Amino acid sequence: MHDGSACNPGSRSHTRPRTTTLVRVSIATSKDVDAEFLDLPLAALAGAALTAATAAGAEHADLRVHRLVTQSIRLRDGRVEAITDSIELGIAVRVIVDGTWGFASHAALTPDTAAEVARRAVTVATTLRALNRERVQLADEPIYDDVHWVSAYDLDPFTVSTSDKVDLLLDYSGRLSSSDGVDHVTASVLQVKEQTFYADTAGSRITQQRVRLHPEFEATTVDSSAGVFETMRTVAPPVGRGWEYVTGADGTWDWQSELAQIPEWLAEKVKAPTVQAGPTDLVIDPTNLWLTIHESIGHATEYDRAIGYESAYAGTSFATPDKLGTLQYGTPIMHVTGDRTETHGLASVGYDDEGVAGQRWDLVRDGVLVGYQLDRVFAPRLGLERSNGCSYADSAHHVPIQRMANVSLQPDPERDTSTADLISRVENGIYIVGDKSWSIDMQRYNFQFTGQRFFRIRNGKLHGQLRDVAYQATTTDFWGAMEAVGGPSTWRLGGAFNCGKAQPGQVAAVSHGCPSVLVRGINILNTRTEAGQ
Repeated sequence: MHDGSACNPGSRSHTRPRTTTLVRVSIATSKDVDAEFLDLPLAALAGAALTAATAAGAEHADLRVHRLVTQSIRLRDGRVEAITDSIELGIAVRVIVDGTWGFASHAALTPDTAAEVARRAVTVATTLRALNRERVQLADEPIYDDVHWVSAYDLDPFTVSTSDKVDLLLDYSGRLSSSDGVDHVTASVLQVKEQTFYADTAGSRITQQRVRLHPEFEATTVDSSAGVFETMRTVAPPVGRGWEYVTGADGTWDWQSELAQIPEWLAEKVKAPTVQAGPTDLVIDPTNLWLTIHESIGHATEYDRAIGYESAYAGTSFATPDKLGTLQYGTPIMHVTGDRTETHGLASVGYDDEGVAGQRWDLVRDGVLVGYQLDRVFAPRLGLERSNGCSYADSAHHVPIQRMANVSLQPDPERDTSTADLISRVENGIYIVGDKSWSIDMQRYNFQFTGQRFFRIRNGKLHGQLRDVAYQATTTDFWGAMEAVGGPSTWRLGGAFNCGKAQPGQVAAVSHGCPSVLVRGINILNTRTEAGQ
């Protein structure tokens, strides 16, 4: 484990010899990267680009071949609304010339083009040198020679026929639309296969493939006379799994039970009383809490935000480096990790886009801020000898930037406290399930979140649903009010496909694991009242 809280002075400049450890890794997987990608002239592209970059004066150069295969299927009321297939493929070259970055890309995959892209990247770096106020330093990383990594999945969704996938969505939609009170049903699944080849002048050669899926099902009821509607959506998360997840064959998600219950929950929600605003004890399910973690911890512990480097798009962070090791982020039971290795995590990789092996490390330990998410440039600025592998670009035509790892709240290590156990400790409160809308300020400090389902808690038991609920707090007040966390049996991964960052904007997929939690005295807003209704 690499501990992001440890300070290791003496980081090495890129102008010194890079660590010469040669690592050959055998990845234990039943699959390899698709032959269609391996058949591309990857070695020839790398040779041409890196040779040309070095000859043009680059001190460091890396090449990335990036292929993104996407299919989106969307149904509305039992009819296919859209099916979209896309493939994006290209090469990208980064260089360092006299301590300055240069970057260029192209869609054509020929050695001549790769060499020209490398020379263009050197020209960019040379041009920008006069504007550069701080020389680039890269933390060292071992060399990984001809390694392959494939994410964990059973059935590649792109080997399943589109008609079979549509049939399954139609079946699931029909289970919802056949219920009384359901007026409209939407069903969709977004499928992505991402393949990359990375090579650098130090000698690393890394080929990777990962698959991810995001299925969604939502039921809507409409009261035409009142001019209002209400919705209820599955709380199944997006995952780094194959088509077996959508069919339920892997046992990860009980689609049959949830689809049967959604109309019942929706009918109850329509008739539920509105919430009373004010301080309230909450038990929050992982299907809701993952988003609070994402916004108030995940983004707040990105080092580029914390030092003000990333500030134009969605802000900076209150968790600045001067608070490292001292900021009381939450109660002592709070243990949050960054992780690029979590099985089925959306942000899990074997190696990041700078050739750094995936790791797990602490961000918050015993409630105290102890680490950040870093890439090879920012690690030396924090006094660390090694990056924790948080560099990613969503396209060959975007430069890699520091992106979020799977940031997760750990469960109770001493005992397997259940969600029911947490609820039993609440006399008068709310149990919140599923995510919906959210808002947080540019410092990742003041926030409010809603959800899909809100169940009233009375005397330690659930007593029907409530409506119009949002919870509001500051980051440290919220996590400082966390009295208990559930055990390992309550822990699950949530996440999103569409975490945005940077200018030009990039999108990354990320998971957040967490248990159920009990937080005391959190301010509840009545959203209907807040909207002036």
